[in-house]
Amino acid sequence: MSFTLEEESNGILPDRMIAEMAEAGLILPAYDFVESQIQPASLDLRLGDIAYRVRASFLPGPDATVAERIDQLKLHEIDLSDGAVLETNCVYIVPLLESLALPPEIVAAANPKSSTGRLDVFTRVIADGTRRFDMIGAGYHGPLYAEISPKTFPVLLREGSRLSQVRFRIGEATLSADELDVLHAAERLVDIDDADLTHGVALSVDLSGESSGGFVGYRAKRHTGVVDVDRRGGYAVDDFWEPIKARPDGSLILDPGEFYILASKEAVQVPPDYAAEMVPFDPLVGEFRVHYAGFFDPGFGYAGAGGKGARAVLEVRSREVPFILEHGQIVGRLVYERMLERPDALYGQRIGSNYQAQGLKLSKHFRV
Repeated sequence: MSFTLEEESNGILPDRMIAEMAEAGLILPAYDFVESQIQPASLDLRLGDIAYRVRASFLPGPDATVAERIDQLKLHEIDLSDGAVLETNCVYIVPLLESLALPPEIVAAANPKSSTGRLDVFTRVIADGTRRFDMIGAGYHGPLYAEISPKTFPVLLREGSRLSQVRFRIGEATLSADELDVLHAAERLVDIDDADLTHGVALSVDLSGESSGGFVGYRAKRHTGVVDVDRRGGYAVDDFWEPIKARPDGSLILDPGEFYILASKEAVQVPPDYAAEMVPFDPLVGEFRVHYAGFFDPGFGYAGAGGKGARAVLEVRSREVPFILEHGQIVGRLVYERMLERPDALYGQRIGSNYQAQGLKLSKHFRV
């Protein structure tokens, strides 16, 4: 099957085009796709059957393959066929079951899945000859690998586990400032009247506790048991998390090295013809990192897909020093991109959409 796009196309490829790419040999899975692997605007990537424990994270650079660097840096190999535990603060490289043969006009970008980020599993996708994580250039032909480093909980993984997802783009998909203004006027992207749309939709942190029974978030416990990433609803919250109550002054001190789950003050929505991504926050305004998992699919929080606006869950980690967050402080920006076509199924309308109409919410692994 051939795969062609109109000249001067601009946008993110939707679900049916991802399926067509696979049929045309542009995506090369080792095994057939499984149910819900193709999302409205992305493809889940599956782990292969072996993990390599390596001495350090790396990028291959333009003159090397990932396999060559693994040979130089590996400490030992771990068989994932029947599942294995990856320890915290170690670095592992896992070949993925999907490889690519992209045409010259399509680029790809990867991001951790929402559930991966909420477990504080730091993961990035690497490709041969690249100088950047999570970015696969136009025309790339070759394998993909996941770099995985659990930061808080040891995790049980196996062949076929899905930690990352990839989007495919052609042309310039990001909305300009004027286009974003027009879209917000038509669709009301956030539920506030004075939305800050500078360089994307600004999101602030909710530390009031008003929408969550007086609680503002969770802090991860240390020295917990193992989390099986494929086990839904299998763990008691109290065994892994400490709830954080709202303070009268609406502040929260982030301790270095601790991991927090918080929520945005604003409820957001992504209309059906658009996708969004939480971009890295400017470190010059605060020594903290927010949101490891940045893809928001078409239909997220959208009323027509079963949502009424949804809060962005924030995966927060302070860097080197304690840092005070204040209620309403801007912590990230949501950049909107146009879809090449509307997906066949929106977020919330297919199996695997776990966080539609969400508020403050832990990953799907924990019993509510």
